[in-house]
Amino acid sequence: MTCHNSAKKGEIASSVLMPGDPKRAKFIAENFLQDIKLVNEVRGALAYTGKYKGKEVSVMASGMGDGSMGIYSHELFNEYDVDRIIRVGSAGALSDDLKLGDVIAALSASTDSGYLNHYNFPGVFAPTASAALVKKLIKLDDSIILGPIYSTPVFYCDNEYFEPCKKMGMLAIEMEAAALYANAAELHKDAICLLTISDIIGKEENMTPKEREETFTKMINLALELAISF
Repeated sequence: MTCHNSAKKGEIASSVLMPGDPKRAKFIAENFLQDIKLVNEVRGALAYTGKYKGKEVSVMASGMGDGSMGIYSHELFNEYDVDRIIRVGSAGALSDDLKLGDVIAALSASTDSGYLNHYNFPGVFAPTASAALVKKLIKLDDSIILGPIYSTPVFYCDNEYFEPCKKMGMLAIEMEAAALYANAAELHKDAICLLTISDIIGKEENMTPKEREETFTKMINLALELAISF
């Protein structure tokens, strides 16, 4: 156990799905898993372990932002022997080719966060998804939209702030992938970020909170299939 996670060793599976929202974690557990057990509720970061198609899978909320994701993913990898984390989240689209409800997979996560500074990397570290998970994902769904995203702790700002990101080909914006990918790299684990487009940056197009919580079925099914493919 840690000060952030009351689960006992062995109560968390080797594959973990990580939405940001605790309610989404609860929704996934109750609607997609069987024989579920609540293994953590410290600070409201709900974590459940259950079975999907007979294989053990866990789902745990990461909270919002790189700081929260950094803590929970590091502890899962380092203290609970988790092998892979699949982030399932929402994102704001930058690419004009994306629409509400599209599912994308982040190959890389550029960032303006200071989270990466503590690695003392000589130069600019480029956080990327694990090759093993990308290969498995493509086998499961070769139509999945792949590309780079921008991971930022900034939520409220002028849309012009993200124009350079769009110019450089970033598909979308979210808040946690860079920290997850960096932790996975440091600890020699696997991670990938699947995102459902919930907002269109610069346009008045967005999902309701209830839609964000409950309508990401395609992404969740794909993540679960990926989780049990090992």
